[in-house]
Amino acid sequence: MLVVEGLTCRFGTTTAVDDASFSIQPGGFVGVIGRSGAGKSTLLRMINRLAEPSEGRILFEGVDVTRLRGNDLRQWRARSAMIFQQFNLVGRLDVLTNVLMGRLATVPTWRSLAQLWPDQDKAIAMSALEQFDMASIAAQRADQLSGGQQQRVAIARALVQQPAMILADEPIASLDPRNTRIVMDALLRINKHFGITVICNLHSLDLARSYCDRLIGMASGRIVFDGAPEALTDRIARELYDLEADEVMGAAPAHVSASARPALGTAAAA
Repeated sequence: MLVVEGLTCRFGTTTAVDDASFSIQPGGFVGVIGRSGAGKSTLLRMINRLAEPSEGRILFEGVDVTRLRGNDLRQWRARSAMIFQQFNLVGRLDVLTNVLMGRLATVPTWRSLAQLWPDQDKAIAMSALEQFDMASIAAQRADQLSGGQQQRVAIARALVQQPAMILADEPIASLDPRNTRIVMDALLRINKHFGITVICNLHSLDLARSYCDRLIGMASGRIVFDGAPEALTDRIARELYDLEADEVMGAAPAHVSASARPALGTAAAA
């Protein structure tokens, strides 16, 4: 279980996250919602320890994540894999190598620098690409891919980290509606078939309602809603989003169907 207790992050005189507390059971698909600047990205970055908390603590399976240092911290970042809005791929490298970067915590530095990846890691990476119909472009440069393809590569990279949870920071913000559905379906597959907890920052309220089984709403750095999607009424949503309400309450994708949940292999999670 992930437990967040009194988590606060200040940048100078600005409080980005203010006394956030919640717990998440394994296997959930949690959407973090709120207007721009609400503190959603800072919250996820603190959980991964890319941003340092000013106060509070993060516990995972009884371990105080906020106290981790050195190799223990690197291992935690592997277990809490981040997916970013701008993909964070190395454009000059091929797709397979970008996915293999997710195995950095498991191989000696000299192997990764020389790109002498173990055959087992290559098999895990190819299996992850196959989950998202990307194996056929494994040798293609990452900067030659569409935005939707690049984000699926980033998701495959996260999957090969063999994480306990995936933290997705606005993963569909720069994508068109079709690729938005493809990427969200990919995250749903990981959640349902591998049992990996997904915590996903989303600007679109209707997307959050369609895909998530729990919503955490943030405003001005504070958690102001925590509950099931059906409990978030339009009135509460309008209070949460204020002037952005009409923008975020548009039509959701037409389905979250069984096609989002095909039977997956297990090699990538081995």
